[in-house]
Amino acid sequence: MIVLLGVLVVVVGFATKRNPLLVVGVAGILTGFLGGLSPGKVLAAFGDGFANSRAVTIFAITLPVIGLLERYGLQEQARNLIARFARLTTGRFLALYLGLRQIGAAVGLTNVFGPAQTVRPLAVPMAEGAAERKHGQLPDRAREKLRSFAASADNVGLFFGEDIFLAVGSILLITGFVNTTYGTHLEPLHLALWAIPTAVCAFVVHGWRLLRLDRQLERELRTANAESAVVEAAQ
Repeated sequence: MIVLLGVLVVVVGFATKRNPLLVVGVAGILTGFLGGLSPGKVLAAFGDGFANSRAVTIFAITLPVIGLLERYGLQEQARNLIARFARLTTGRFLALYLGLRQIGAAVGLTNVFGPAQTVRPLAVPMAEGAAERKHGQLPDRAREKLRSFAASADNVGLFFGEDIFLAVGSILLITGFVNTTYGTHLEPLHLALWAIPTAVCAFVVHGWRLLRLDRQLERELRTANAESAVVEAAQ
């Protein structure tokens, strides 16, 4: 029971807003020592964990690459590309991105899209470009709203699309736990098939919200322009 003090360290550290990496590291070391591990074995456990999860550090390569691409005009090219499609509004583009994200996640391509490699350098400039083509220069509040909807399209598409893929970790975890605990024989295919209706509903609901974004944006910008005109007239 004393081994669970490591969990208490995590709770207290996060509650007091300490450095997450430091909190988790201290909790891991404390748990290892309380569990009877030697310093060498604790260090080996940290090394094995890092080696098995080294894909997490891929951001160390991704961020400099994205930075160089943006420095040499990636966002400008994205805006120019979206300007060629006159009928592709902001809402329609984000709904299209949502569908592509779900399809990619459903076939296991969870890392093809993402906030760092796609949303910020490509999806956001294209969504803003579509809005600027229709409404002109956007205020900061409208830009932040577009960026939040772009991020939501990526998150919803990934969350509800990846469960359709048979080899995703959550599917294997659920089947393993259920089969071991309840003595059943649940196949990953069963869960994947039941995830399809959920993914379709998520696409319909959030896709509808994205399509309504065009109307909301037009109404908000009209109100903002009217307020600006009143202020200028008063001055």
